[in-house]
Amino acid sequence: MTATLVSLAEGTPYLVPTQPENQEFDISLAGTTYHLIIKWNNFSNCWIMDIQDDQGDNILMGTPLVTGCDLLEQFASLDIDGAMVVQSTNDPDLVPDYETLGSTGNLFFITPPTS
Repeated sequence: MTATLVSLAEGTPYLVPTQPENQEFDISLAGTTYHLIIKWNNFSNCWIMDIQDDQGDNILMGTPLVTGCDLLEQFASLDIDGAMVVQSTNDPDLVPDYETLGSTGNLFFITPPTS
């Protein structure tokens, strides 16, 4: 199976600004402000994301930044109006390592297509 890069037909992709270091920042996704915490997990050898609301209350904790899926799909009850996907330049299946997050390995928020 061949993976495809983020498609505009699936909605509108927005690049979530990340860096190859542990980070915390506020971001507006589909008109709602969230606080993202992205940290490197040495044991799992991958990036982990937590999502909090604008008051600092936990919404989603410990989500690994893996490729090939919508990271939010199984959490539809959270009512985050969009999808989050991770893709790497030239190889959408390559999971970002510690050095490549924010350069060749990116996190995208995709809003649903409008009719």
